[in-house]
Amino acid sequence: MASFTDRMLGAAKLDVATYEEVEADRDATMQALGVVVLVALATGIGTIGYGGISGVVVGILAAVIGWAIWAGLIWLIGTKLLPESTTEADWGQVARTTGFAQSPGVLRVLGFIPVLGPLIVLATSIWQLVAVVVAVRQALDYSQTWRAIVVVVIGWLINLAVYALLGVGSVG
Repeated sequence: MASFTDRMLGAAKLDVATYEEVEADRDATMQALGVVVLVALATGIGTIGYGGISGVVVGILAAVIGWAIWAGLIWLIGTKLLPESTTEADWGQVARTTGFAQSPGVLRVLGFIPVLGPLIVLATSIWQLVAVVVAVRQALDYSQTWRAIVVVVIGWLINLAVYALLGVGSVG
């Protein structure tokens, strides 16, 4: 079994074996939560000039809640509305893989750098979204990536709508 750091690096590299490992390891749920918190903290540090310390705390809470909701939406959409014949997953499998898929977001700690910071945040957001697609494809045992893309996008849009209704920032 790989270390926490190795799993984060593997997830960031879009390594299918890493996603399969964390999907199968029920003990990795807390590690996935750790990734979500670490990325939210990195984001908060990188943007501390905008929200201050309270923004960091709210950002961490919003990230954890958003991750749990998004994983639930992905699980529901992917296993009930758009399953393949091989699809078999529970919330924990989706939560673990999508949590680790947030790993590229640690680079958001560099968000404070003038000019480059916003580009880094944009690049890591796209990278995370691609990683979530890989995570979902593996967690839901999809043979076709397009199905994972559809599930991720639908879940992401619903999650964004929930965030907007609550008046909280965006996910991902």
